[in-house]
Parts: sequence; C-alpha cells; structure tokens
Amino acid sequence: MSADKPSNKGGITGERLKSFIERVERLEEEKTALAADIKDVYSEAKSAGFDTKIIRQLIRIRKADPQDRKEQEELLELYMQAIGMV
Repeated sequence: MSADKPSNKGGITGERLKSFIERVERLEEEKTALAADIKDVYSEAKSAGFDTKIIRQLIRIRKADPQDRKEQEELLELYMQAIGMV
C-alpha cells in the first residue's frame, strides 16, 4: 500500500481524515498571515504616535457585551473609591 494513498482502517476513512488535516493546515497558515498583518497595523499605529497598549484595551472593551462592560466599569469605580483612588 502506498503512503500517498490513505486507506480505510478501523472505520476511519483516510481521505476524509486527510481532508480535515489539510483544512486545518491551511487555516493555520491563514492565522499566521493574519497575525502578521495585525502586528503590522499595531506597528503602524505606534509609529503614528498611538499607544498600542491602549489600542488593545479599546479593542477588548469594544468586543465586550455592553451590559457586562457597564457592570465592570461600575465595579471598578466602586473598588477605586474603596481604596481612595478617586
């Protein structure tokens, strides 16, 4: 049997398994490319004078559910008051 031709062993179809593996490999390559693109955008923002830590924080905040965000902000304010920060 050739190593190039996946077989059907133990109820596992080799071609189907190979298809899943190849799809994941392609997606991993795309993920790597996207990560590099994101890094480039952060570098561009930094060279334009923006603080990338704050940009990352803003992105996290924008992703959050508005109600969850409101609750977290209120709790943060309460905790800051409790320790005399405001």
